[in-house]
Amino acid sequence: MELEWIYQADQPQLVRNFLQEQGIPRKFLSAVKYRGGSILLNGQAVTVRASLRPGDRLKVQAAPELGHETVPASQLPIEIVYEDPDCLVVNKPINTVSIPSQKHPDSSMANRIKGYYQQQGYSDQVIHIVTRLDRDTSGLMLIAKHRLAHAYFDQQIRNKTIKKYYYAISEGIDWPREGLIDAPIGRHPDSIIQRRVDVSGRPALTRFWVQDKYPEATLLKLQLLTGRTHQIRVHLAHLGGPLVGDTLYGGSYQDQIQRQALHCGQLEFKQPFSHEQIILKQALPADMQAWLEAQA
Repeated sequence: MELEWIYQADQPQLVRNFLQEQGIPRKFLSAVKYRGGSILLNGQAVTVRASLRPGDRLKVQAAPELGHETVPASQLPIEIVYEDPDCLVVNKPINTVSIPSQKHPDSSMANRIKGYYQQQGYSDQVIHIVTRLDRDTSGLMLIAKHRLAHAYFDQQIRNKTIKKYYYAISEGIDWPREGLIDAPIGRHPDSIIQRRVDVSGRPALTRFWVQDKYPEATLLKLQLLTGRTHQIRVHLAHLGGPLVGDTLYGGSYQDQIQRQALHCGQLEFKQPFSHEQIILKQALPADMQAWLEAQA
């Protein structure tokens, strides 16, 4: 990838200082320096110690990211919700992990996205996943298409300007119209997978809004204000309203929903270079929709 500017200030300035003002991370400039990239001032290679003068053309070029051999490309399809030169948003199906694992070495979303990149002939082949989802959680996932976009999205995560909203089917209790769950989460002492509400755990905040009520369940919209493992599942179970199908946390087994009924249905972020606010929505998957229709 490459970035280009025409220097318009009246006073000379070091390239280093100018790039800092543009928010270019040091880690990215280090990659440009040591991994085959270049900094060009009016077409001539320079270092960040060069001086910019009014009207100068500055270009920063990063070498293509060739990708990791440990992430083989898969030809399994992906559902693209949004794409531009810097990022990709996909609708992740259930029973699909975000990144390769020992049990799923070549069918993860990362494998599938790499296959898509190769089909499109993209020069950058590294898969920069910004927002992951659990294997059995469906919905919107954000992927940066190069390391600089990933760095900018990391800044948005730290500043809490990337917002994810989930839709969940909860059973067991009569939920109030809206509320905030404030309950710290820690590891369960008897499991390497399971978590629980624990006063000695890490702070965890989940906001919720009731979307619809059914005789045996409630459709909730939730926003994570922190990012703890299994946060929504643990918080809802703690209050007595586990997710339908979430047998790990006390939800009842259902023939129609053989996983936790949880879906990332809305994603909001800023395009890292144009700064346009992007708001994306994804309808409930077929299994959740069918279960709710059966309750009506």
